[in-house]
Amino acid sequence: MGMMDDSWRLRSPVLTARIFQSFSTDGVPPPDRQEAWLWNAKQICGDCNFRFPRKLPFHGTISRRRLADLEMTLFASTAVAFNKYPLAGANPDARACIVITQLQGLRRYCQNGNSAILRRGDATLIDSATPWSSDCAGDCSRLYLRVPQRLLDNHLRLRDLPFARRIAGDSGLGAILFRLSTSLFEQAESLSASEELSAMQGYLRILSACVGGDQLGQSCADRRFELATRILNYIENHLTESSLGPLEIASALNISARHVHRIFSRQGSTVSDWIRTQRLQRCRKDLCDPRLLAKSITEIAFYWGFNDSAHFSHTFKKEFQLSPRAFRSHVIAGLPVPELTDQPVHEPSPIRRLLAS
Repeated sequence: MGMMDDSWRLRSPVLTARIFQSFSTDGVPPPDRQEAWLWNAKQICGDCNFRFPRKLPFHGTISRRRLADLEMTLFASTAVAFNKYPLAGANPDARACIVITQLQGLRRYCQNGNSAILRRGDATLIDSATPWSSDCAGDCSRLYLRVPQRLLDNHLRLRDLPFARRIAGDSGLGAILFRLSTSLFEQAESLSASEELSAMQGYLRILSACVGGDQLGQSCADRRFELATRILNYIENHLTESSLGPLEIASALNISARHVHRIFSRQGSTVSDWIRTQRLQRCRKDLCDPRLLAKSITEIAFYWGFNDSAHFSHTFKKEFQLSPRAFRSHVIAGLPVPELTDQPVHEPSPIRRLLAS
């Protein structure tokens, strides 16, 4: 990697008391994009341990606004995980609550044993003075609002704030909170100082009603949604491992194997069926990819977790009506093959509905 240059720094097009800053990897050479985004992120996040679970072409943006003396930051990127460790002995007056609004993708936030998995529209609270972590499986964007703890205490008037708990954003006050949060960020440049103050006060009142009422949707359905999402994300990230199965998933997520089976049985599927179908779809994509013609069918199958060529060939033909060899020959010759969809051919639709609901 080369030395950092000024083009990698957050740019401030308006030099006033307000802050309107942005950074995008679009103007950075592809090999340097991850490092450039990381450097800019650390200027805001401080001491974070970042991890990039996938070695794919990286893209990301960071945008900052300041309203009513409070900072709002929008992070967007391909999959990235991190652990945040606040400095010991930090000034108590600097303690803040981070209100996170999910704009795109599914993302998990963990703190003090609590775990909130957010989809678009949801929100959660994080205590800046306590270690916390976050991860996702794919493209994701989220909006952070940093509110001094004393200011939040004055508005929320709760003895214990519900950190790392999901505030559902699909209806009611949670949906209003989401729209207000995004509007504050989008309209930052057009608001006067007095308008900023009024808008932020309104936002904090809505937030107070959400966390003090019934918006922390931890119903059985919500907990099933979160667990199903964690399981599917784990499978997605470990699909190439031949050892992947119910026991490994259960151990990694600190739940029982029986619980893993129960989640899938409710959706009319089994864990093994789901994993096999996901792997077959990845193999199918690779067999269609002209850039991978040098790779043998066995190499592709073994890469995606199959460990028996004959079994793979039989399973593939049962799924796609052609043997892997015949399938690849059809692709090379330009002959029609079963259509590729974004979802596995036999994906259990109830699971898809669960994640999209």
